[in-house]
Amino acid sequence: MRIVVLGAGTVGTWIADLLCQHRHSVTVVDVDASHTARINEELDVRALTGSASESSVLFQADVLGADICLAVTGKDEINLVSASMAKAMGARRTIARVFGPIFRDRSTFDYERHFCIDRLLSLENLSALELARGFRDPGSLAAEHLADGKVQVQEVTVNKNASVNKPLKDLELPTGVRIGTIYRDGRIWIAGAEDHLEQNDRITLIGEHNDISKYQDRFQREFEARKSVFIAGGGETGYHLANRLHHRRYSVTLMESQPQRCEFLANSLPHTTIIQADATRRSVLEEERVGKADVFAVCTGDDENNIMACVEANELGTDRIMAIVQRPDYANVVGKLGIDLAVSPRDVMAKQILSFLNLGPVISRTMLPGGRICIYELDVNEGAPVTKFDLSDLPLPPACLIVAMMRHEFVRVPGANDRLRPGAQVVTLVEDSEVEEMLTLFQTSNS
Repeated sequence: MRIVVLGAGTVGTWIADLLCQHRHSVTVVDVDASHTARINEELDVRALTGSASESSVLFQADVLGADICLAVTGKDEINLVSASMAKAMGARRTIARVFGPIFRDRSTFDYERHFCIDRLLSLENLSALELARGFRDPGSLAAEHLADGKVQVQEVTVNKNASVNKPLKDLELPTGVRIGTIYRDGRIWIAGAEDHLEQNDRITLIGEHNDISKYQDRFQREFEARKSVFIAGGGETGYHLANRLHHRRYSVTLMESQPQRCEFLANSLPHTTIIQADATRRSVLEEERVGKADVFAVCTGDDENNIMACVEANELGTDRIMAIVQRPDYANVVGKLGIDLAVSPRDVMAKQILSFLNLGPVISRTMLPGGRICIYELDVNEGAPVTKFDLSDLPLPPACLIVAMMRHEFVRVPGANDRLRPGAQVVTLVEDSEVEEMLTLFQTSNS
């Protein structure tokens, strides 16, 4: 593949190295001549010096023939403009990294659509989602987040007080929630309208994050108290993590040392307690009784501070401890220090970048426990067969179900009379043996 990387900072250099390891043809552009000289010496890439937002530089980088263009400079505005220009010039797929949450908030303005960029990527948000997967919701057995966290897959165990012995079609499910699979007596299958639930069934709920959070109590046992969560560091990762945990299962306290940032966090996270304090100091952790917390997550920008804060929390008795750890050479020691989960932004980024190398409709693929059923997140592209039928007439294979669709920020469970439109994303459940048949409905002549 021919790939253009715009920006040769820490992230851009690491992405270029990753792509070289997978034997792709890589061109790197950076405005700083020292960066391009260094990357030319260290990696087997073509490096150009110039501004990523100048058309002449992009032409020189040959974005016209690029399969993928990744804009990962340190400035959001340059990433948006350069990725948009690359798309207009002929790059098949464009991805722009953004730092500010406003650029990914489609409720006010859809920057992705306006600039014709295939994906806006926030490393901080992805890292927060990875940390969120480390939380085990009461009663849940697994959790995944799709569509940048807007669609949640939650596995719960049905209790005796739930709506059992009633066909699923008669359950009053919210419009944003669907029961995807049922696991019973060692067997898993895709749920149908006539299926009944029984006590101790394990089911997957799929839908919009807030609807899932409200609805899962209907199936699983009640809990007396909310889980206590302390987050150290109010940067973008800490912000995104707190935002994901604001529902009533968690009592979230976020500690940040900078006064101006605390003011922003207090205005942006009304359901989170914001404390101006240095969470890397033991006296602060003792004063805030972090040792009594269920979860302590450290998201500052300094690995050493993150690890030391985790060690202190472990000594104080915190139940579950997790941290962002940037340096790969720390990976072998974090487990010995009482850290239950260490999230590497580089590993998170690698997973995302490698998924982009498939130019077809597949965004992500997750295998459910049992090894027979997969969750696919798919793009709906112009000209795909799936856009030519109402769902009731769509020739899906028997063991395949479209369980959620997202378009322009809105997530819902599609009905029989819906038709998928180009630009939408869908979540499907499919048995492994029928994946190829399903994918043909989403592929175009360019896939």
